[in-house]
Amino acid sequence: MNTPSPRLLVTRPEPQASDWAQRLTQAGVPAHALPLIDIEAPPDAIGVERLWRALPQHRALMFVSPAAVSWFFKLRPNGLVWPASTLASAPGPGTAQALLEAGAPHGLTAAHIVSPASDAPQFDSEALWPLLAPLDWRGQQVAIVSGGDAQGARGRQWLSDRWRAQGAQVEAVQAYQRGPGRWSPAQQAAARAALSQPEQHAWLLSSSQALDFFLDTHLPALGEPRPDPRAMRILCTHPRIADHAHALGLTHVTLCAPTLAAVVQARRSSP
Repeated sequence: MNTPSPRLLVTRPEPQASDWAQRLTQAGVPAHALPLIDIEAPPDAIGVERLWRALPQHRALMFVSPAAVSWFFKLRPNGLVWPASTLASAPGPGTAQALLEAGAPHGLTAAHIVSPASDAPQFDSEALWPLLAPLDWRGQQVAIVSGGDAQGARGRQWLSDRWRAQGAQVEAVQAYQRGPGRWSPAQQAAARAALSQPEQHAWLLSSSQALDFFLDTHLPALGEPRPDPRAMRILCTHPRIADHAHALGLTHVTLCAPTLAAVVQARRSSP
């Protein structure tokens, strides 16, 4: 007897994809890791090294994702520790937890971390800013630690504008590089099976860029006959991702909060 195909494809980069897939399966939602994004070292690590050495002059760093945290601390120059006066902000509890785990051996504590609560309606820059806005940012240096590509960092423009309006000096520092996920033959087969049976599968998206990589790189690599992606069931963890999916012509789009409980509930309530 053939094993049924996984119903939920987790498209986050590794190791997050496998971690989410395991926890979803344990919660009763069959899931499979199918990363649409691959995370690598930045083209040039000098920006991260320079930021580490200048940390005492910074009032805050904002980390856009667990990957930003991981690579920032992986590229830490030997002997440097987190300054007592520098805040570490995160858009949600997943990144905040990654900060605490990676930073604790190097002087970062929970008291340094500013992040929306785990029950916040959304985890993004807009949810983070009300926690930062009451502070005095006049003349302060802040940095947004993010991913990017060969052309440089992709910072959070909306958050940068808010900080600059409060008088802060803002820089974006690229800690890692994003590219299309590298699929094994088994993962390609799983993707083709999901596309051929769209009503039995859903794709969990936590990034608009992941969808671009899928359509521009992964889908053509499946060869001919090329499956039609318009019937895909998409489960998005942010309104901007849902808007992007609609703009690309996808119509079966569901929005849910970026928490395990919300994803489980969304899958159980879907046909």
